[in-house]
Amino acid sequence: MQTVIVIGVMSFESSRALAAGLLLAVPFALSACGSGDKPAATSTAVQAGDCPTTPVDVVVSVDQWGMIVSSLAGACANVTTVLSGSSVDPHDFEPAPSDAAAFEGAQLVVLNGGHYDEWAAKLAESTAPDAAVVDALSLLGGDHEGHDHEGHEGHDHEGEGGVNPHAWYSPIAVTDVADAVTAKLTELAPAAGDYFGARHTEFTEGLAPYRDLIAEIKAGAAGKSYAATESLFDDMAGALGLVNRTPQGYQVAASNESDPSPADLDAFLRLLSDRGVDVLIYNTQTEGSVPEQLRAAAEAAGVPVVDVTETPAPGAESFEAWQVDQLTALAEALGVR
Repeated sequence: MQTVIVIGVMSFESSRALAAGLLLAVPFALSACGSGDKPAATSTAVQAGDCPTTPVDVVVSVDQWGMIVSSLAGACANVTTVLSGSSVDPHDFEPAPSDAAAFEGAQLVVLNGGHYDEWAAKLAESTAPDAAVVDALSLLGGDHEGHDHEGHEGHDHEGEGGVNPHAWYSPIAVTDVADAVTAKLTELAPAAGDYFGARHTEFTEGLAPYRDLIAEIKAGAAGKSYAATESLFDDMAGALGLVNRTPQGYQVAASNESDPSPADLDAFLRLLSDRGVDVLIYNTQTEGSVPEQLRAAAEAAGVPVVDVTETPAPGAESFEAWQVDQLTALAEALGVR
């Protein structure tokens, strides 16, 4: 039996509270959503069959990857996900001693990498120095092939080395992480090698609707354009062959969690009112007057708006179900379906 433990769920307001307060006085404030106190740890048992050996102790920084790791590990791992929930902002998370304790005895640590969950990398290094580590951004290696940033020369995503930190939106990274996690689990528990291989096959086959939708959109909408309220979907958009026409100044400001200049906001609003893009990608986990203005402008101009989330949508049964729902909405908005 697999045990998935949620060590902590905290508000996006964790370390942005001061900044958010200051931004209330600014007309074009961008602020992350989420509220409430950090709840007590919870445990959810997942039926996954018998394991032929002692389960591996695994710690995952965020549930974007935790959902994948849990699917791959099944009954042969005790998977602890430190941050789980749609109101969590890993960028600014400040771990408590109980979060550090979650890493004690870990045999495998799975990270997103870069500055996205740097706190987890530090905890792993100090608390579980002998643990094997799978780092999604390191595996991806900055390979974002196929993404056309039209007019975005010199564009710098937030993240280490200018790399977009939202690696789970890269189909390449999803495959690479799944392969690497299965390989590490097999190294740590050789007697469960066949078990892990079967779980990997099952996970890969389960991704078929996800891959089919990506291929369908790429075949039917490649070259169409989009703008986005945040950069989190950019790697997926690149895989789909979409052209990014988000005004550069706006996207740099959003990536740096700062306000766009009035000129950058005006450029974005004019882009939408002129129907200069085929779709607006809208992060529903971002609140504030700026994204609301952009959404209103898109709707007024008849530009389809596709909602996406940074963390798994509430109620999503799996990573692939979460992604398929969003891709289906995008396909419909682009007229592919």
